[in-house]
Amino acid sequence: MSGSTRPPASGPDSEAARGVFLVDDPLFDEHRSPGYHPERPERLAAARRAVAACEEGGLRVVRLAPRDASEEELATVHGTAYVEALTSMKGVRAAIDDDTYVGPRSVEAALRAAGGGLALVDALLAPPPTDPPGAGAEPPLQPRLGLALVRPPGHHARPDRGMGFCLVNNVATAARHALARGLSRVAILDWDVHHGNGTQEAFWRDPRVFFASLHQWPMYPGTGAAAEVGDGEGRGTTLNVPLSRGATDAVYAAAIHEVVAPALARFEPELVLVSAGFDAHARDPLADMALSAEAFRSMATAVRTIALATAGGRVGLFLEGGYDLAALEASLGATLEGLLGVPAAESPAPLGRDAVDPTHAAEIDLARAFAEKAPPR
Repeated sequence: MSGSTRPPASGPDSEAARGVFLVDDPLFDEHRSPGYHPERPERLAAARRAVAACEEGGLRVVRLAPRDASEEELATVHGTAYVEALTSMKGVRAAIDDDTYVGPRSVEAALRAAGGGLALVDALLAPPPTDPPGAGAEPPLQPRLGLALVRPPGHHARPDRGMGFCLVNNVATAARHALARGLSRVAILDWDVHHGNGTQEAFWRDPRVFFASLHQWPMYPGTGAAAEVGDGEGRGTTLNVPLSRGATDAVYAAAIHEVVAPALARFEPELVLVSAGFDAHARDPLADMALSAEAFRSMATAVRTIALATAGGRVGLFLEGGYDLAALEASLGATLEGLLGVPAAESPAPLGRDAVDPTHAAEIDLARAFAEKAPPR
């Protein structure tokens, strides 16, 4: 895409590469079910432990004050009728469906989560400080990495209704905000084990947003076939890589590095957003994949390469699924390290298509993904 204006890239050793904008708020803990539910506040405690461990390792964290999204901002993704229906449920306890609950403060948390994503985008798009620091002061930090530790999650929330634990589509609302801020190409990578049907639907015909998803297939919510590639002007800017149960680190590495990353690189995004679910980990109780935490480091490293090439290194992570607390903590930590360019403590075994068992269903999955992958723009 000739003639585009891109921000300067951040080198791997820059101050920007060692910092992260963080969105977090005690209100996110107030989204609570009356009984046990896998999407529970303890998930945030695990995620916060991962961030704290990275801080101890030298990561500089810039904490952002999240704000509430307005009804007008929500309406850039969700229909007015749904927004009104959702806001009318403030202070009550209800069920949107068999999986998706609303507690007395859930709607408040959802509005704050969506607004936190908007604040994160604003911070990532802000120009770096130009005034030199005073004598002896540390240089001002302008991270190129952002992390939104938000609840409730969002990627299943469709334009006209919530579902799948999700009330408001946080990452889609953030992408719309980035476009309103003047960007022309935003990429969303969704590696949650469940297909991000709400995000796909939001940008089905929008050529400005490239949506790519890796997910278990067949699986809830039943969308995300490889043949789903977008429509109209958006045809070719949706890429689905459905994978059979039991997919390993090698399978995901082949899918990311040989299918998803080349497609994203051709799109030349100016900002990369990640629906970062960690429920494809082998320990997760709601899925049947076989990933280790290192698989998420590998995927994050690929995202880092793309973002440094065309987006000035700007990446925003949005917490989605992940229901085993130990797996969530380890996987988020590995993801942050991968985005920061921190290698694994031990050299991993070579990963890629050559490492995939040719008798495994994954060989069929990858062949299908190659056949359906989006054409060059």
